[in-house]
Amino acid sequence: MLKHEWRKKEKKIYLPQVKPELITLPKFQFISIKGSGNPNSKFFTEHIKALYSVAYTIKMSLKKMTLLPENYFDWTVYPLEGIWDISDKAKKHFDGQIDKNELVFELMIRQPNFINSILFDQMLDIVKEKKPHNLLEKIQFKQIVEGPCIQMLHIGSFNKENETFQLMEDYTKNKGLKRKSKIHREIYLSDFRKVPEEKLKTVLRFQLDE
Repeated sequence: MLKHEWRKKEKKIYLPQVKPELITLPKFQFISIKGSGNPNSKFFTEHIKALYSVAYTIKMSLKKMTLLPENYFDWTVYPLEGIWDISDKAKKHFDGQIDKNELVFELMIRQPNFINSILFDQMLDIVKEKKPHNLLEKIQFKQIVEGPCIQMLHIGSFNKENETFQLMEDYTKNKGLKRKSKIHREIYLSDFRKVPEEKLKTVLRFQLDE
């Protein structure tokens, strides 16, 4: 059985061009964890660590099971994604500058369609027993429909994302479309712990009003 590799099979979703494009996303399912604060903090890294421990337990435990879920296939673990916003307090006094300590995030890793909430609960119990972590209680299984979006590949520092977002905003306006909100999604194609920031590859995406 061939492994499902998202980099090869789902290029339109995960490997967009370095220019804005319109895409409509169907329902996908994720394991996710919410938090707030500066993404440069150790606390943020611990959220990622907890999420990946569940993602890899799901993948590796299934490979050892005798009775597999219906429609099972092996797969490459999907990339880390993050939905970003700012706190209500920051919104009240927003002056165009973002204080990273006021960021609100939801980190997630997509799961194949044959994973369900029952299987997720079983796998979460395994992680809690083998790799206890105080953030595991915050991890949830959920389904999300993004619908119509604008996305673009951003190459470089996270601090320069505003330049890419401006291109996306201009494209949206020129197409006669409207951005749904200032909340946006990032998909991390590079390991930002190892890759120089000027070479980081991140998919930026925001939803449109339907």
